[in-house]
Amino acid sequence: MTKTTLRSLREQLLSLDKRLGADVSHLEDEAFPEVGRATAGNLSKVPLHPADVATDHSEQEKTMGLLEREQQTLHEITAALIRIEQGIFGRCEECAEEIPEARLEAVPYARHCIDCARKIEAEAEYGAVSRS
Repeated sequence: MTKTTLRSLREQLLSLDKRLGADVSHLEDEAFPEVGRATAGNLSKVPLHPADVATDHSEQEKTMGLLEREQQTLHEITAALIRIEQGIFGRCEECAEEIPEARLEAVPYARHCIDCARKIEAEAEYGAVSRS
């Protein structure tokens, strides 16, 4: 991998880190509203309808799922930036082969080549099925 390509991928990672950091902050605000803010719009003394409470709970669960995925991606980005600093970025952690630039351009924080990523994913799915 050329220094120019590596520099470009590093900048892409930093940009993605900044954008996702803002997204995570926004999702945290949605997932954990300030006390009192959720009821500020409820002007009547009548309690909320159970269906409204269930909808709010469902929306909060979706937001928490998104937040978890975004935080995991931020973790992967940080790990990729560390690999760049260590000089080991761009090598598959499973087979040690070079990860194709096209994959890194699509997923700059990728830890594995496509073949190993598929194998790991299949093993994870098989493990989830066999535990059911």
